[in-house]
Amino acid sequence: MAKQRSIFVAGAARNNIDEKKANEIFDTMEKFAGYGFNKSHAAAYSLVAYQTAYLKCHYPAAFMASTLTSEMVNTDKVSFFYQDTLQQGLAILPPDINRSLFRFTPVDEKTIAYGLGAIKGTGEAAVENIVAARQSGPFRDLFDFCHRVDNRIVNRRAIEALIRAGAFDNISDHRAQLLASLDAALGNAEQRARAANQCNLFGEEEAEIMPLQLAAVPRWKLREQLQQEKTALGFYLSGHPYQEFAAELSRFVSMRLSEVTPDMLPPANGKSRRQEKELVLAGIVSGVRILQTRRGKMAVVTLDDGSAQIEMTVFNDLYEPNRTWLRDDQLVVARGRASLDDYSGGMRITADMLLDFASARASFAKRLDIDCSIDDKLRVAQLAELLGPYRGGECPVQINYRNLVGTAPLRLGDEWKITLPDELLDGLRVLCGGQNVRVIYH
Repeated sequence: MAKQRSIFVAGAARNNIDEKKANEIFDTMEKFAGYGFNKSHAAAYSLVAYQTAYLKCHYPAAFMASTLTSEMVNTDKVSFFYQDTLQQGLAILPPDINRSLFRFTPVDEKTIAYGLGAIKGTGEAAVENIVAARQSGPFRDLFDFCHRVDNRIVNRRAIEALIRAGAFDNISDHRAQLLASLDAALGNAEQRARAANQCNLFGEEEAEIMPLQLAAVPRWKLREQLQQEKTALGFYLSGHPYQEFAAELSRFVSMRLSEVTPDMLPPANGKSRRQEKELVLAGIVSGVRILQTRRGKMAVVTLDDGSAQIEMTVFNDLYEPNRTWLRDDQLVVARGRASLDDYSGGMRITADMLLDFASARASFAKRLDIDCSIDDKLRVAQLAELLGPYRGGECPVQINYRNLVGTAPLRLGDEWKITLPDELLDGLRVLCGGQNVRVIYH
């Protein structure tokens, strides 16, 4: 600004303004330069804020579709705006190879179609090729899809990502089967392309190639399907992994994370400050931050149960023995204390005990009941072989023996106390029948 004064005064003189007046004018501009930029910025942003608020209010689907599209390459942002969209009462249709475009698009005033471009590993060229190929009609199955798209553009990586994201679900929701059949589908498409070229060369009709059968593989469990979905989308779209455990966790977990609010805390006697409350919580780990303190490392673990997210403090003496499994997408059951965070106004959770699901089952269970007839020695040996690797836990085992005369409970000794992972329960249910294996809680 100092360098500009002489230029300004000289220019003012050429316009018949005397030097004193010119310096007064320049002094005013110089003073304004100290704070004027942020005011003009505030005015410009206020206008943009008004315009976007108007669009969000009156054209919510179109506005949120554009917002989601603008952040397609940033999965964290897509996840944030996805939740914001749902909170506004809008619906987002899942990705669909027969309906979705590259961008997020409004279907009506309350509905948005998911953009295939937001799936990791696709790309605009691949999606545009898919959209062009389906102009002749919807894709009927995986083999039809691979035959009609250009596999040089829509390559294996893109198709795998589309399957993991659920974009084929309206054709077949057996995602594991589709992935297992992809080699056959791509090979079949290549074979048909070669046959078509050969027939055209000699002027003959295209040879008929029988469609292949999809691979016979088991379906993914919910947690595996959601994990694959997260790989493709960056977040869980069709559900939450907590759902798989929710019914059993409700037997010993105090409350859902959305219920952890200041209102749940008991008031202190004669004081305004609220007391702590002991509780048992559970959630899927969605983030772990390690902080270095004077007392050693401290972990801030973000738990998510589908109803809310909450941060939990884990001090070094508890973090170190559990660090190997305390990571993203793991289910954690925590016994701890909830208190009011005076700084943020939210809730502070401090963990006193951490358990994985198998250990939590054993810790909170009264016993494991197994109903079966064990008249033959083979059944006894099979049962011992199944239970053996899981001994050393906290859960007692009771075998409810039955024969033609009646039933009697047989409580195994303390040396047969076990942990309760899914693998053990699944094996017992195969051996004794699903209805004959029960975890009994207090």
